[in-house]
Amino acid sequence: MKKKWTVGTRGSKLALTQTELVIGKLQGLYPDFEFSISIIKTTGDSVWNTPLYLIGEKGLFIKEIEEALARGEADLAVHSMKDLPTDLLGGLSISAILEREDPRDAFISLKYDHLADTPQGARIGTSSMRRKAQLLALRKDFEIVALRGNVDTRLRKLEEQDLDGIILAHAGIRRMGLADRAKEVLPFHVMVSPSGQGAIGIETRAGDEAAELVRPLNDVSTAFEVTLERKFQVGIGGGCSVPLGVNASLRGDRVTIHAVFGTENGTIIFRESVEGEKDDGETLVEGLLEGLRQAQS
Repeated sequence: MKKKWTVGTRGSKLALTQTELVIGKLQGLYPDFEFSISIIKTTGDSVWNTPLYLIGEKGLFIKEIEEALARGEADLAVHSMKDLPTDLLGGLSISAILEREDPRDAFISLKYDHLADTPQGARIGTSSMRRKAQLLALRKDFEIVALRGNVDTRLRKLEEQDLDGIILAHAGIRRMGLADRAKEVLPFHVMVSPSGQGAIGIETRAGDEAAELVRPLNDVSTAFEVTLERKFQVGIGGGCSVPLGVNASLRGDRVTIHAVFGTENGTIIFRESVEGEKDDGETLVEGLLEGLRQAQS
């Protein structure tokens, strides 16, 4: 009889696409094992009319999945790392982080090829405080339209609400085979992405057999980048309710870290980019945190 493993995930198209990607890789490693998907509805999937930062809970897209994992109803769970709070449910751990997709944000429009092409007072859809802060810092004339829903829902609302554009994670639309919808991939000096964007994490019970099962899927470079990003996030207590962007990019033995922190109305309190040796990554993060503390004082 085949050994069976249950994989917990959200039910959105993107979440299922990512979970099927993970299962495909595991099936390649363990052809004699059987993997099944358990779809778990989360708080974030239940509340569609309120911006995430107003709901006021951590882990909106993972809480119920973690609880099912802790109860033994799933053997492992697949998450977008940007959804994972830095404090996991007790007894759980991130056992693997897959090689990262493009972590940047993308501008999508039916009218314009570039964000800079949009007219005065352009209506841009997003419910992210991070994106809103950086968009308004770029141009105070933007009208930010609250936009929640899965990727396909947001793409539909782009047309239904006659928006001039929307901002989505480039990784998500690429994984869903919709890369052609991106008119412009926004550089970090325009839009810094959140901690973990573009990375898929696999969560297991700490020390469980499943932790060893998924270990070969861990990408060392991506795990290093995301660890630095989450260290910065921990340093300021940042989550969905904070307009914070941070990205670490490792190239060979050099790491570059972009960080931005602002207010919802577009005031940027802190924006900095640093580069250094990989071994100095944590020191670079500490330097950024100190810079942010000084900017806030």
